Amino acid sequence: MTPSSVGIKDVAAEAGVSVATVSRVLNGHPSVSPASRTRVLAAVEALGYRPNAVARSLRTDQTRTLGLVISDVLNPYFTELARSVEEAARALGYSVIIGNADERPELQDHHVRTLLDRRIDGLLVSPTDGGSPLMLDAVRAGTPMVFVDRWIPGVDVPVVRSDGRQAVRDLVAHLHGLGHRRLAIIAGPAATTTGSERVEAFREALREHGIALPDAYIGQGDFQADSGRRATERFLALPEPPEVVFAADNLMALGALDALRAHGLRLPDDIGLAAFDDIPWFVHTDPPVTAIAQPTADLGRAAVHALIDRIEGRSPRSVTLPARLVVRRSCGENLPGRDEVTSARRSNP
Repeated sequence: MTPSSVGIKDVAAEAGVSVATVSRVLNGHPSVSPASRTRVLAAVEALGYRPNAVARSLRTDQTRTLGLVISDVLNPYFTELARSVEEAARALGYSVIIGNADERPELQDHHVRTLLDRRIDGLLVSPTDGGSPLMLDAVRAGTPMVFVDRWIPGVDVPVVRSDGRQAVRDLVAHLHGLGHRRLAIIAGPAATTTGSERVEAFREALREHGIALPDAYIGQGDFQADSGRRATERFLALPEPPEVVFAADNLMALGALDALRAHGLRLPDDIGLAAFDDIPWFVHTDPPVTAIAQPTADLGRAAVHALIDRIEGRSPRSVTLPARLVVRRSCGENLPGRDEVTSARRSNP
């Protein structure tokens, strides 16, 4: 008998239990005794039984599949987030289908529509803009959904995200302590919650130190490298360029670094650079880049657990985890013999 020809009745006969008991074990039902569960799982292993996922979904109206729509698969932050989501879902018996919105609302909606058509059990989304009629319709229709990293204000959906406000305050205090006063930011899209939140946190932190943020020191980006390059070019053309550029995500920071190098400028001798969203590459640049790190893997796991709570009829709360400042040497720091030091101010995880 080959594994493909083994059926649930064969497993029941091998284990000496009813077909209903086998079904309950395979679907994780808690009413099965430990002894029966052990016999069924041993029979499944011995016979090489593999449930037909399509047939099972028709019987249970579940596909054991989650959808994940991320903003940009080329962004290392979202790549790590997707990996964490997939690992957490797999551990709980779910598969994940991933859609890359490429920071385009119309592509985001295409993926959401496709995933809903595939009868996914629930949806994780990092919205590319402040409102999508399609997603709002899905929420109203009762689709289990969780927003991760970004969210749509006013929509009754759990949000799993990090809070970077304190880390931004730590960064500005750090830069102020190094003697920097002309601080500029490359902001993300104002239509995204993370874009607007980070620039406002930066403005508030500067205000605490009596530093203004003139319009000329705000570069409008789109969370992609080209916009970071263009914004930095504009900063360098000012009569009084900034002493430090803070890029509100890692790809815009890489674009800024390209622009600085194209002008023959060196970090931190000529200008400083800091970034939101730490990535492994930053420790390999010369000098390593000071950055704000998000607990990306924890966010992915928390998002999966929140979504499965929704799928199973529970009411999960939103989750907010703290980001932290990672001080390196790209802003004029003098840290001989140390590659990395984290901020003294940390929130409890």
